[in-house]
Amino acid sequence: MSRERPRRSAPTTPVPTIRSSSGRTSARRSRTTPVRPTTGAPGAAPLIPASSAWREGDPVGRRNFIDLGALDLEAGGRLPAVRLAYETWGTLSASGDNAVLVLHALTGDSHVTGPAGPGHPTAGWWESLVGPGAPIDTDKYFVVAPNVLGGCQGTTGPSSTAPDGRPWGGRFPQITVRDQVAVELALTDTLGISDWALVVGASLGGLRALEWAASAPNRVRAVAAIATAAQTSGDQIASFHTQLGAIHADPGYAGGDYYDAADGAGPHVGLGIARQIAHASYRSARELDERFGRIPQGGEDPLGGGRFAVQSYLDHHGDKLARRFDANTYLVLTRTMITHDIGRDRGGVEAALATITARALVVAVDTDRLFPPSQSERIAAGIPRAGAVRTVRSDFGHDGFLIEAGQLGDMVAEFLAEG
Repeated sequence: MSRERPRRSAPTTPVPTIRSSSGRTSARRSRTTPVRPTTGAPGAAPLIPASSAWREGDPVGRRNFIDLGALDLEAGGRLPAVRLAYETWGTLSASGDNAVLVLHALTGDSHVTGPAGPGHPTAGWWESLVGPGAPIDTDKYFVVAPNVLGGCQGTTGPSSTAPDGRPWGGRFPQITVRDQVAVELALTDTLGISDWALVVGASLGGLRALEWAASAPNRVRAVAAIATAAQTSGDQIASFHTQLGAIHADPGYAGGDYYDAADGAGPHVGLGIARQIAHASYRSARELDERFGRIPQGGEDPLGGGRFAVQSYLDHHGDKLARRFDANTYLVLTRTMITHDIGRDRGGVEAALATITARALVVAVDTDRLFPPSQSERIAAGIPRAGAVRTVRSDFGHDGFLIEAGQLGDMVAEFLAEG
């Protein structure tokens, strides 16, 4: 897709080629282990694959792909080739003024809205916000959602093939939020979009939305930063560090070289524990206490080695993520959150926020203990056109940005209408 309207800046990487999901005929990859999880003891759940990353030859679904060439990285080093997977909804207007960029959180992907199906094991993760008649109305807006650089759902990341023909694995280089935005800028140029009517993201997606507004102020007319921060705090870094440690301590991690491991032999225990640590911070203390309290898990006696219900709940979420994600990707993306600082080499956070020219919607969740409201207050105070922080009232903590569809949807719809 291209338009004749001049672009405001040159591409950040070599001119890429686009590959559409339609007519893509690449052969299915070969593996030394079965594609489908095998089964352990009778009645047991299927064994967990060593990685649930999307790999070349898997069903494409709604994904499109762009090959972007080489990328020089902020921390040093170079990725010799970058491919980005993305999805779109709606139609770009003749003037190109209706484009919206949606940026996903840590374990999200490009499948923002739409049903589950081949290539997409789950339905869209933000269907309450994006779609026909939704607050971000795809009958009105052209919506683009990329899988983040370092991800595991089609964009170049640790599970992708390195130049030597093997998965990158633990050799994947250090990347930052700025590197991720540089790749998304290249996508923007390729699609012929001069600027975005809105760049919106929550959590890790919010980090990228803020970096977009600071890195390319002439490309962002409005930004929505939801449940996020301008700079990760010591408390957040501490939590992220323990999650990294859980994965590295798993013998199945094998230094990141586990992609040929048999089902059940990968780093799923470490990844599951990392998710449990994270999930406890995604929900509020109030919800966990009122929902579970000290209720034993059905049929189990905590005094006899059994679990409380809240323990079973965390076990479930750890198992669930291990069956749909990749441990190396979790490490790489968590490190980008650890190193996030919008003020790096820009004179500090406040100086960087002051350069943002976009209209800004800043949203906090009142019970968020991962990205507490004080961090949203700092963002709103620093961006000249931000206005007051809008607050989602929720018992669900950080996950309120996914759960409180009515409140958040109204805020986004009102913000877009004001533009």
